Amino acid sequence: MTGPVIPVVTVGPAAGEYVPGLEKLHGPVTVVRRCEGVPELLAAGQAGLARAAILSPGTGELTVSLLERLRDTGIAVVVLAGEDEPAAGVGAPGVRRAPPGIAPGPLAELVAAAVESLSGAERSPGGRAVTSAYADPAAALPPPEQAAEPPSDEPGGGTVTAVWGPTGAPGRTTVAVNMAAELAAAGSTVLLVDADTYGASTAAFLGLLDEAAGLAQACRLADQGTLDPDGLRRVASTVAVGGGRLGVLTGLTRPDRWPEVRPAALARVLECARASAAVTIVDCGFCLEADEELSFDTAAPRRNGAALRCLELADSVLAVGAADAVGVPRLVRSLAVLAEAVPSAEPRVVLNKVRPGSVGRSPEDQLREAWERFGPGTAISAFLPADFPAADEALLAGSALVETAPSSALRRAIAGLVDVTVEQRQRRRIGWSSNEVKFSWMPVRLPR
Repeated sequence: MTGPVIPVVTVGPAAGEYVPGLEKLHGPVTVVRRCEGVPELLAAGQAGLARAAILSPGTGELTVSLLERLRDTGIAVVVLAGEDEPAAGVGAPGVRRAPPGIAPGPLAELVAAAVESLSGAERSPGGRAVTSAYADPAAALPPPEQAAEPPSDEPGGGTVTAVWGPTGAPGRTTVAVNMAAELAAAGSTVLLVDADTYGASTAAFLGLLDEAAGLAQACRLADQGTLDPDGLRRVASTVAVGGGRLGVLTGLTRPDRWPEVRPAALARVLECARASAAVTIVDCGFCLEADEELSFDTAAPRRNGAALRCLELADSVLAVGAADAVGVPRLVRSLAVLAEAVPSAEPRVVLNKVRPGSVGRSPEDQLREAWERFGPGTAISAFLPADFPAADEALLAGSALVETAPSSALRRAIAGLVDVTVEQRQRRRIGWSSNEVKFSWMPVRLPR
């Protein structure tokens, strides 16, 4: 043996048949346990008994989320499956495919290669995107300086913008929907994703009555390893807005369905979104705390993992707060929580519902002065004026401001967030000087 022996567990009867052959090799692997199913495999992983697992064909619940959990515990995986058999996550760091009937020697070499690839991913500065990172409080957080931007030549050149804000209805969905609508009307390919696991409302804003949760369906396919950009387009709904077409992944139809949106699957959805749309706008949930975390069970699902993963992977983050005596302090406190939960996020602060009645005369000056005195170091990027009649009209029509209130000041301000130029169409003044003719010898005017 040229190196330490790798402890391995097997799952299922087909994998168990390799135990005698692997033991006869006297290295580089040794089987320490035969597991009957996935729960026993997770228990072995949490106990630190093994560094690799060999899975039988058809092992239940072999999903991207499960593979991520195994990677977090340092377990590489070799799946016994043919080339034409689906196997989630094959090709990712720490996951290899072995054809059924493979000899013990080559199988042991695949196990060693999977362990080595997983170790390399853990050492890589870019390894944060592979593991659950900020979305999983059980995983060790890398220092902020290790967080690297995705390379520009990676597959999928689209950008992801996360719209986030504190509790209290500051207008996250209003901003996200209308940003996406402005870009779609300007001719961009846009995907709007409702990732709010507490109160999804994008479908209601756009008048979509379909009860299917598009994001849950996309995450299900991603968890099974079968989601691709074309499949994502089929799952998304299409909405005509402002002469353009907007793709929408609707949110959960019931709040209790939040376990269907797991961070690992959501990361794959966003990866496909980059490849299928030029811009992806994500409406995030407000809560960022480390929820459902038990000291003895790090495999528990986390409701806030969806928001954390979106903020972690987004190219830009908009932090939306209400411009009043309650909303501004909430935003200040929430920005501190965001900086602690996702150190790599650099949010653009947007104050919404700006109006004199809530802060006094010259509201923008008042808010800017108060923010400079009591707010964090991040400057305010934009002020969105309150225009409740226009917002109500759009919501009632199930559409965006670009269609129902194109001249609204709120619409123009949101268009400025995405650098969309709003055409100002001035109506011609209708009066006698333009459509009437006056004869000098007649005291009356005749219509032209």
